[in-house]
Amino acid sequence: MKDREDFDATSLLQFGLFMSKGIIYILKEAENRLGKEGQEVIKDALIKTGYDIGSQMIDLEKIPDDVSDIELMSFLATIINTEAWTSIEDPRIESDDLCSFDILWCPLQDVYSAFDCRVQRYFVQGIIDYFRDNVFDNSDFHIEFKCTIPSGADKCTFIVHRVEPGQNDIWDEYSKELERKALDK
Repeated sequence: MKDREDFDATSLLQFGLFMSKGIIYILKEAENRLGKEGQEVIKDALIKTGYDIGSQMIDLEKIPDDVSDIELMSFLATIINTEAWTSIEDPRIESDDLCSFDILWCPLQDVYSAFDCRVQRYFVQGIIDYFRDNVFDNSDFHIEFKCTIPSGADKCTFIVHRVEPGQNDIWDEYSKELERKALDK
């Protein structure tokens, strides 16, 4: 596609935005017409999609032995942010247990409302599930957001931190809260 002279790459962005709007409409219609069961069907499909995308993000055989888990997690977050979401980010490794990043621009920031961004959580959950199942043997990380552009902030800020086994998953808990709110509308 890159070598085609008859293709404008900016049209690919427009196609992605079109598909993104379709996904949120599908989720909302499933919730409105089918309730919790409809929500679960769409959620499961999006998580499976995320898992598949996660499997394409890294060649497990090429992970250097000397890279720390937090460095690898930060690198994977950058791939997610800049390739899967085509966002512009500012990543940071803050300690052996914590990395963070700001999304400075997201192609969905003017398309989705703050509440609509919840649909992206399911893709991310699938990616996280893949990483837990296949990438990190001795570490588990949780992700949480502090602010988002659609909520009025000038950037989206996310924190990724190492957790002990058995700790409640902040990402999953907040996703469930949003699911309840969507069904109560």
